Amino acid sequence: MNRRTLLLAPFLAPLLAPVAVAQAPAALSPQDRADIARVEGYLNGIRTLHSRFRQTAPNGGTSEGQAWLERPGRLRFEYDPPSPFLLVGGHGLLVFHDSQLKQTSNIPLGSTPLGLLLQDNLRLSGDVTVAGLTRAPGQLQVRLLRTKSPADGTLTLIFADAPLALRQWSVVDAQRQETRITLYNVELGGTFNQKLFEFVDPRFFQNNVGRG
Repeated sequence: MNRRTLLLAPFLAPLLAPVAVAQAPAALSPQDRADIARVEGYLNGIRTLHSRFRQTAPNGGTSEGQAWLERPGRLRFEYDPPSPFLLVGGHGLLVFHDSQLKQTSNIPLGSTPLGLLLQDNLRLSGDVTVAGLTRAPGQLQVRLLRTKSPADGTLTLIFADAPLALRQWSVVDAQRQETRITLYNVELGGTFNQKLFEFVDPRFFQNNVGRG
């Protein structure tokens, strides 16, 4: 698995993973359904979020940075140096830029796990199946998969409970490789400069220096 795959795993693993045998989702209890409704209400109540994040790759490597999320459909993950990476989501696309390799690529934002979180009216049903819930003192975990392609991998949202607050998510791909994102210093609410969610290739400026 190369460096780019490790970086994109939290967002693209369900797209990149080959087919594997998936376990059938467990039946949901009335308490499970009540907790799912709580999670939906909490996530739909978030309009903007700014935080620090720590990414842990399957090989144990870590990187950090700042994250901005604005629902619906906007995000920015800005990695601290020496990581040369930037992720920007807006206008239906997720743009990945590697300043070291001077390469940029993009995919539909709706095809990524974060696309789910950034929906305007999030529902953990229909296209998304809740594969299970795990409860621990002060914590709630919700494991999700794509209804039509359950073998692609799973996304697990990890919340602090009482009160409910998103703290982590992890993606396990078809090879059972896990990548985890941990949020800290989380700030909810406020307004962001919309230019945060627009990617302008630095080469544009380099190629247009001195042009009037």
